Amino acid sequence: MDTLTRIERAIERFEDTLLAKVFPTEPVELLGALREECDSQAVVCSASRVVVPNAFDVELSDEVYEELSRHGKQAGQTLMDSLLRHAEKQGYEWAGPLAVHVAKSDQVPNGRYRVAASPLTHIRADAFADNPR
Repeated sequence: MDTLTRIERAIERFEDTLLAKVFPTEPVELLGALREECDSQAVVCSASRVVVPNAFDVELSDEVYEELSRHGKQAGQTLMDSLLRHAEKQGYEWAGPLAVHVAKSDQVPNGRYRVAASPLTHIRADAFADNPR
């Protein structure tokens, strides 16, 4: 198990390094912010079930938004793929279908981006209960 963990971490470092070379630093920072938001909102339902939010709102400053827009769908897909891999690695279960909404905002606190996560509103509380199978 230790070997697999080391390999996964090496791949993740390689991915972050590659992204840093291809994109400006914002996407790499955004990946970390999305992962952190996912982890901080995790709800432990049982020893074998951890549910995380499935709706992520990413607000970008005009400058960052324009920079990422130059890369087209590649940057958005990279954020989504990274979240999917992170959740799989952690053994997380999504509260529903994953959605990442990226928007421009002139009110981001750090002048670059803001990330927020929540379960979609149509998810019922009983969906978090363990279902014996």
